[in-house]
Amino acid sequence: MTIVGIDDTDSRERGMCTTYVAARIAERLRRTCCRDEQTSADAHDAPTDPIDRLLLVRLNPAVEYKTRGNAALAIHADCDPDLAFSVARETLASLAETVDERTNPGLVVADHDVHQTAISGDVAEFAERAVRDHLEIEDATACCERHGYRSWHAGNGRGRIGALAAIGAWRALEEWTYEFISYREPDSWGTPRQVDRESVFAAAEWGYPDVWDTVDRGEGETVCVPHTPGPILHGIRGDDATVARAVADRIESEPVASSQLFVTNQGTDVHLREGAIETVRDGRAYRLEGWVESEPETRRGGHVFFELAAASVDDDDDPPTDDDAEQPRLECAAFEPTKRFRDRVRALRVGDRLTACGEVSAGTLKLEKFAVRDLVRTERVTPICPDCDRTMESAGRDQGYRCRDCETSAPEKATVPVDRDLEVGWYEVPPCARRHVAKPLVRGGFDAPVHPER
Repeated sequence: MTIVGIDDTDSRERGMCTTYVAARIAERLRRTCCRDEQTSADAHDAPTDPIDRLLLVRLNPAVEYKTRGNAALAIHADCDPDLAFSVARETLASLAETVDERTNPGLVVADHDVHQTAISGDVAEFAERAVRDHLEIEDATACCERHGYRSWHAGNGRGRIGALAAIGAWRALEEWTYEFISYREPDSWGTPRQVDRESVFAAAEWGYPDVWDTVDRGEGETVCVPHTPGPILHGIRGDDATVARAVADRIESEPVASSQLFVTNQGTDVHLREGAIETVRDGRAYRLEGWVESEPETRRGGHVFFELAAASVDDDDDPPTDDDAEQPRLECAAFEPTKRFRDRVRALRVGDRLTACGEVSAGTLKLEKFAVRDLVRTERVTPICPDCDRTMESAGRDQGYRCRDCETSAPEKATVPVDRDLEVGWYEVPPCARRHVAKPLVRGGFDAPVHPER
């Protein structure tokens, strides 16, 4: 068995897509290996498919040098590793957009069984770090040399990091979903996609919740149809491969040139690491516990910010007080592209307890989702006179409140209930703003009630 890992073939301006390159490599290997098998076997025997699966592995979305979706691909094939290396290198060299100096493709081929235990522990660890941390080109080349893996690259070869991570991912990661991608005719690349919008929404409704993030009903967007000049016509994500194929078949569009099913870590939240506010670092994604420390503020551009104060996971903790001036705090943001999610953030109040998830960049947590653990249900207000229903006035420092007309008094502020637009549970950005690797609430498995966006 052979594992072919590739990465970094696309360009933000010129297009291309590493999933397409992987699909083309798989198809060439399929044709070559099947032809060789037929030559050496009885002509009446149907050749077996040498391709076991294609992995689409989303790496750390916060790294500086990421590609558009930061995806690396692995092809699990039953073929000669020298043949696989030759086919992959030729295909990669011909399709990668190396005219763009930021495109630095890499190829790694491993000659061993694709069974999870056959993949070395340090290669699996490399893959896990690539999803949650930062790695250097030297880390990848040293690991390849240590295991005798074949490799090739263009430019500075940064793509070897993702290529090696894709090889180790099958052992490193436990949770997998699917994406069924349909590709355009090459002559159509760079032109507007011809996809019937109503059929997309109807297909998405039919396949939900086995298939998710196909559309954004709130924004009226066909999320599965990209806007880049690359070869993808649409990509259907979900937990059921059969349903994903069926949804794709229900979409009316321009001719589909080819299609490919990928096994992927999309929608799994595997990029999140448990952390504490006082120890977060830029370029990583975290799950953090804390208290809302400042009222949400909408700033120029429609971005919403608030501060989160550190808290332990102990449910009996109290919110920080004025005496906790040294309590670690972290700025959190819901940026304009998260659309209606910002209203959820604006509904927060000082003292609400949260679990906040997202990437830290320039010292700010870019929210992907949050869980309300405890809501402030009351507030302290100036008391109302029970006789005339007018608001009392301060009677002086530490002297309580009084009504000048009725001469009634109260020793302190009154506690009144607060109407809240939030409930305890998880809230998320809408599908149009969701990162590939972020887990949609509809997939379940969360530790509190969920309020999914569709």
